[in-house]
Amino acid sequence: MANSMTSAAFKGGVGSSFASGENYVMLAKSIPSRTQVSFRPTRAQPMMKNVNEGKGIFAPLVVVTRDIVGKKRFNQLRGKAIALHSQVITEFCKSIGANAKQRQGLIRLAKKNGEKLGFLA
Repeated sequence: MANSMTSAAFKGGVGSSFASGENYVMLAKSIPSRTQVSFRPTRAQPMMKNVNEGKGIFAPLVVVTRDIVGKKRFNQLRGKAIALHSQVITEFCKSIGANAKQRQGLIRLAKKNGEKLGFLA
């Protein structure tokens, strides 16, 4: 039967390569007896934060409002305000004939100004 053949029957098969003692001794000597594993402390994932957090003229007002309203509701209001401001910028760009690239630049500038003033604290 063809299925009854073993790997040792082939020249250089798995069974024949480890059957001889000298190959096993060479293999055993090539493996180090102790392996050093260095454990580096894992670094926490960096959080995306505002570099100007807590700075800016409006930061104290933003922080107090967030504490009063609650973080979840505050973030909803902030999102609506940002969306509304982006719509105003878009309408302004349409009225003066600015292209999409210029509009995107104005939105980015508005975000940077908001960070500096403390609106994103």
